[in-house]
Amino acid sequence: MSKSLARVAHALETAGLEFVILEMAEGTRTAEDAARAAQCQIDQIAKSIIFREVASGDLVLFITAGGNQVDPRRAEVLIRGTLARADADAIRRVTGFAIGGVAPVGHLIPLRTWFDPRLLTFDLVYAAAGTPRHIFGISPEQLLRLSGAKQADFVAE
Repeated sequence: MSKSLARVAHALETAGLEFVILEMAEGTRTAEDAARAAQCQIDQIAKSIIFREVASGDLVLFITAGGNQVDPRRAEVLIRGTLARADADAIRRVTGFAIGGVAPVGHLIPLRTWFDPRLLTFDLVYAAAGTPRHIFGISPEQLLRLSGAKQADFVAE
């Protein structure tokens, strides 16, 4: 088991959750790939989108439904600052995950996190489990609690 996958499993286990991590042979790099592999609706995929706050350099995580896009202007209002795309090296250094496998939990350094309320309309959502080939199912309420996120409206209309 990779270190990234083990960190996600540990975060879920420590939270007292029963979980199954699924390995998908065809990969789950995109929300579309993950939805196809999990045989679910695209909005049941909890994407982890990371931006960098320009002033501080801190990374900020937005957990959003697979079919939604983060609206940078709305997100900037939430953080009260300017955002830029985070680069792959910074994402790996701070979260411990490579792009395509960034999990919403198990980061090396805690991030300020925001949560798309669209995910709460489902009984079950799927998120990356630390690699581009692994996902786990979780109730959106559990994911919200475990991630320490704040619900907010930050998606593009």
